Amino acid sequence: MNRGLSRRHFLLSLAASGLASAAAPALAEAPERSLRPLGRGDNVALRTLDTPEELIAKARLGDGIVGYAVLSAATGKLLESHRGTLGLPPASVAKSLTAAYGLDLLGPDYRFSTELWTTGAIVGGELKGDLVLVGGGDPTLDTDGLAKLARSLEEVGIKSITGRFIVDGGVLPYSAAIDTEQPVHVAYNPAVSGINLNYNRVSFEWEKAGDGYEVSMDAPSMAGRQAVRMAHMAVADRNGPIYTYDDLNGRDAWSVAKHALGKGGSRWLPVRKPELYVGEVFQALAGSKGLQLPEPVIEHGVERVDFIGRVESEPLHVVLKDMLKYSTNLTAELVGLTATRKRLGHALSIKQSAEEMNTWARESMGLTHVAMVDHSGLGGDSRVAAADVALAVLQAERRLNLKPLMKPITVLDKRGRPVKDTSLKVHAKTGTLNFVSGLAGYVDLPSGEELVFAIFCGDVPRRDAIPIEARERPPGMMEWNTRAKMLQQDLIRRWGDLFPEGKGLEAVGLPGVTPTTQTSSGAMAFTGTAEP
Repeated sequence: MNRGLSRRHFLLSLAASGLASAAAPALAEAPERSLRPLGRGDNVALRTLDTPEELIAKARLGDGIVGYAVLSAATGKLLESHRGTLGLPPASVAKSLTAAYGLDLLGPDYRFSTELWTTGAIVGGELKGDLVLVGGGDPTLDTDGLAKLARSLEEVGIKSITGRFIVDGGVLPYSAAIDTEQPVHVAYNPAVSGINLNYNRVSFEWEKAGDGYEVSMDAPSMAGRQAVRMAHMAVADRNGPIYTYDDLNGRDAWSVAKHALGKGGSRWLPVRKPELYVGEVFQALAGSKGLQLPEPVIEHGVERVDFIGRVESEPLHVVLKDMLKYSTNLTAELVGLTATRKRLGHALSIKQSAEEMNTWARESMGLTHVAMVDHSGLGGDSRVAAADVALAVLQAERRLNLKPLMKPITVLDKRGRPVKDTSLKVHAKTGTLNFVSGLAGYVDLPSGEELVFAIFCGDVPRRDAIPIEARERPPGMMEWNTRAKMLQQDLIRRWGDLFPEGKGLEAVGLPGVTPTTQTSSGAMAFTGTAEP
């Protein structure tokens, strides 16, 4: 079995989330039908552009609902919307709001840290007391970072300890999973704690050996792999389900159906006990340096005496750029929880923290149509309105410099091919759940002006009808989400055609519009409050 891991593969697999009144548009002033700029002259191509309604019909999303809004970045004026005040699940587009929350509360240069402390003195190489590993909510801590921290024990001359080895992840609340309505084995839905490792994922590998299999559960690193004991895999001779999980004597007990394994392979599995996971890996790393630590003990709030060492994350703006690129759910939850802790002095749960982020968005961004249940968008019960997200993205650019952190999005033609030599530049956050697709960000126009937009598509009843165990790859999901993404591309290209080179965002009279209520679709219609 290959125990090595290239740096690129390792990093990618680990990573694979006063102005308000001036910028806030009057949401009741947007046209529901196509915006046709004045003074387009005899340009027949502009006259024959598909309307948003025509593009939505061509997308063939069935009972799916589409809501979008597009603003002028210069003025904050709402240029066009379609059901822009209708609440839909944002999926990972929510991470753009979480990024703004983190930047505003923590600052772009904030660094997460993980520290080592003692409860007693070091005498002749012997630590007379406990060794305490303290988490600071770092979402990016990996085995190599933990190995660096373990080397600090050697640097201060600790050769043995008389007390306990304590792991303290109590700075943030523990949750066994981000969202309870996900399949048990998906790695993008791990536990959350104040101390985390490898995005709280363990590498499960298997290889056929005779009539059975050799299996391993490891924490990979650049130097190799550290076997873990807190997660165990059993190969079962059954038809289904493929994976089962049980909390057995305080450890992660997995089983996998033998018929699904083939000759060999690997996949990430979520860790449900992060503190124990980190403790066991650190214990093994210290052992490789000749220091035998006792079994890790989980305890919070231990009084510490002497500082030994720390490892830190990259600055927050770097962490967020990776989060927005790779859409790491754990990063979003830890950033959101840490921002709430800074705002309130504590964070009690993911849901409570998300509610506080909603309050911040209303107070700081002037939003009204936001009801998040987490910070990553993984939970399908979150609801946002496209007009509010567009406004939040606009303000996050002006106040917090969010745009450079957003991922470049390739502009595609009607056949899904990259448009060559396009003068449209798009930086945005994508979002995908089963039968839910979103995109929000910035469009640089040929004229040099800039649009800010948010587009949400969702068939909530169809999503809710999928059994939990079938939600990793339900039938029809890939095709539906592909059509939704192509609709988003159609709308972006259309805006580029509406405002070609030399044709700026002209002042146009916008008729009033009444927000659409669509509760029968499973979407949430907002009527002036942020609650469903």
